[in-house]
Amino acid sequence: MSQRHSEETLGDDSPLLVEQRFASAVDINDHQGHSKSVKVTYRSSRRSQSKSPIRQEPKMCSSESHSVILSTESPAALKLGTQQMIPTGLALISKTKQRPVSASSSTFGKDRPQQDSKRMSAPNISLDDLEMEMESCGSLKRNLRNQSYRAAMKGFEDTDGGETVKPLSTLAPVPEGAATQPPRSPGRAKKPIGRKKTQRGSFKDDPRLYQQIRERGLSLGSILPDVEEESQNEFIQVGHPEPDEGIVVQNFRPTQMTWSQLPQVQESGALENMEPLERKRQEAIFEVITSEFSYQHSLNILVSFFKNSEELRKTMTTTDHHHLFSNICDILEASKRFFEELEKEHKKNVVIESISEIVEMHATHQFQAYVVYCSNEVYQQRTLQRLLSSNVAFKETLKTIEKKPECGGLPLISFLILPMQRATRLPLLMDTICQKTVHGNEYSAATTALKAISKLVKTCNEGAQRMERTEQMYTLQKQLEFGKIKSFPVISASRWLLKRGELTVSGEDHGNFRKGFGRQNCYLFLFNDVLIITRKKSEENYIVMDYANLDQVEAQNIDSNDSDLSPSSKQSITMCLFQITMKKNSEGKKERITLAAESLSDKARWISALQYKKQKDDKTTDKEALSQVESIKAYVAKEPDEVSLQLAEVVIVLKEVDGWYQGERVRDGERGWFPQHCAKAITNDAALKQNVCRMKRLRVETDV
Repeated sequence: MSQRHSEETLGDDSPLLVEQRFASAVDINDHQGHSKSVKVTYRSSRRSQSKSPIRQEPKMCSSESHSVILSTESPAALKLGTQQMIPTGLALISKTKQRPVSASSSTFGKDRPQQDSKRMSAPNISLDDLEMEMESCGSLKRNLRNQSYRAAMKGFEDTDGGETVKPLSTLAPVPEGAATQPPRSPGRAKKPIGRKKTQRGSFKDDPRLYQQIRERGLSLGSILPDVEEESQNEFIQVGHPEPDEGIVVQNFRPTQMTWSQLPQVQESGALENMEPLERKRQEAIFEVITSEFSYQHSLNILVSFFKNSEELRKTMTTTDHHHLFSNICDILEASKRFFEELEKEHKKNVVIESISEIVEMHATHQFQAYVVYCSNEVYQQRTLQRLLSSNVAFKETLKTIEKKPECGGLPLISFLILPMQRATRLPLLMDTICQKTVHGNEYSAATTALKAISKLVKTCNEGAQRMERTEQMYTLQKQLEFGKIKSFPVISASRWLLKRGELTVSGEDHGNFRKGFGRQNCYLFLFNDVLIITRKKSEENYIVMDYANLDQVEAQNIDSNDSDLSPSSKQSITMCLFQITMKKNSEGKKERITLAAESLSDKARWISALQYKKQKDDKTTDKEALSQVESIKAYVAKEPDEVSLQLAEVVIVLKEVDGWYQGERVRDGERGWFPQHCAKAITNDAALKQNVCRMKRLRVETDV
C-alpha cells in the first residue's frame, strides 16, 4: 500500500510503470448483512515486489441500491472485538514520514489546526484529482480507489431516495500489541522550519538604549502602599507624555524583563512561597542590574560612534574633542566592572541575596571617574553649543552619525549627559531596595550603600558647581568696573551667582540713585551674599553703580491697589513692578529703587531670588499641604535660578506663576524654577503622602 500512495503523489505526468495486474474477488458484508462481491486488483512492478490493492470497484447491478459502509458491526469486526482493524494505508500516521508534499496536497501551514477534526485522521487526498473508474469497455478513470473511504467519512447519497448516509463512527488506526495512545494535535505534529528557538531568555538578548527605558523604581508605583498583585509587573506605569510642539517625545519603554519573568525563576518554583515584599525586593535588585546593562550599552554607542569617529574628530581641535568627551572611556570601564560584579552575584542563585556591598564598594572606590566627568560639564556644554552654532562641518557630520539606526535617532547631548543621569538615579533605585527590605542586617547594609552612592552624587554636584562658579567669578571680576564706587574683591570661594539680568528702572524714582543712570535700564548681579547694580558699558563690560549685602536688601511686590502709586505708574502696571530697598548701600545710606520686569514670572523669580536667605532658613513650611508634580521630560537649566530635571523627577511645588513652577526636588532638596509644560500634576493622595515621607527619609539617611 505504500507503493500505491507514493505513486499517487507523482501526478499525471509520471512515467507509466511496467506492471502485472492480478484480480480476485472478495466478499464484503454491508450493514444489512447482504453479501456483495468486490473486485480487488493487485499489481507488481519493478520497483516493488509486494502486492498492493490499488483498485477496488463494487460490482453493483443496476437493481442494487445498497450503500457500502465500513462498520464496526461487520462480522470481521465482531470477531476481533470492539476495535476494528483497518488497513494501515488508510491511516495518516503511517504515511507522514515518507509521503512527499505536493502542490495539490493539503497545506501544512497555519490553517491546518482549523480543519475538521474528522478529516485530520483521513489520508491527504486532493479533490482535484481525476476520477478513475472501470467502465464496461475496460477504460480507466482515476481516484475511485479512495471513494469507499470518502464514503465512510462523508457518506454516499442513496440512489433511490437521495438521502445522505453518514458513517456510524470515526475510525482510527489501532497498533497491534500496544496500548491505545491519545490522538496528537495536528498543530503539535508540525515541525518548525529554520532555526530552533531557545526556551531560555535573558535580559541581554535585546539591549535597549538607556535613554529609551524607564526604571520602575523611579515611578510612582514603587512608592505607593504595598498592594497584593497577581500580575508579574509589580509597578504601576505612568502615562506617556503628551507631544509638544518642537519637542520630540520618545516612547520610554520599561526594561526588557523583570525578575519574576525569568525562565529559571519560574522553573525553580521560588515564586510559590515567596512573600510579596521579598518579591518586590528581588524586582528592585534585578532592575539595578538590567538598567546598568542598558546604560553600558548606550555608553558603548557614545564611544564607538561618536568619540571614535574619525570624520567627527577632523571637524574640531584636540582641545574641543577633549572637552566634549572628557574621560568617558574611564566611565565605560567603571560601568563594565560594576556590571560584572552584579551579574556574578545574579548567577550565584536564582534568588539574589544582596547587592548592597557591591554598590557600596564601587561607589566608594571605583566611581571617582564620575566626579572628574561631572566637573567638566561646564566646558562640555559650552564647547558643544559653540561647535553647533559656528562649525558647519561638525554639525553636518554629527547629523549623519545621529541618523544611524544604532544611535536610535537621538542627539549627541542625550549621550553626553548619561553619566550624570545614571549617578543621580542610582540613589533612588537603592532607596527603593531599602523600602522593600525588612529591618535587620540587610536593611542596614542597604542604607549604608544608599549613603555611599548619595555621597558620590553630592561630590559630583559640588565638583560641577565648583568649576562653574570659579570660572564664572573670574570672568565677572574682569567685566565689572567699580569706577568711583568703593571696590571689593568679587572672587570668593564661598560666593556664587544666583541670578543676573536686565531690568527697567521706573520713572517714579527721582532720588540720587536715579541720577546715575544715563538711560532707564540697569543690569543686576545677585550673588548669595551681595547684590550689585550696574549699567551696561558694552556687551561684556559693566559699570558698578551701587551694591549692598544681601542681608541688607528687601524686595517687595507692587500691585495696582497700592495707594502710593501715581496714575502713570498704575497705567504701566503691566510692566510688572517691584521695589528693592537697600537699608545700607555702598555708602552706608538707605536707597530705594522701583524696577519693572518683562513678565509676571520674571518678577516672581527676581523677588524669590532676592529673598534667598529667608527661604533658605525657613523650615516651617508644611510640605504635605503643597502640590506635587512629576516631570514628563528632561529639562536642562538655562539660568542660575533654574533647576534641571530628569524624566520622572518628583518635585514639590512651592510657587506657580505664569507658566512656571518653583519647586524642590524630592531626591536631594535642590530648589529652582522650571516650565510647567515639563511636568504633570500628581493627584493620588497616597502617592503625595509617600513622596513626602520619602523626602524626609532621604534627608536623614543620605545626610543631604
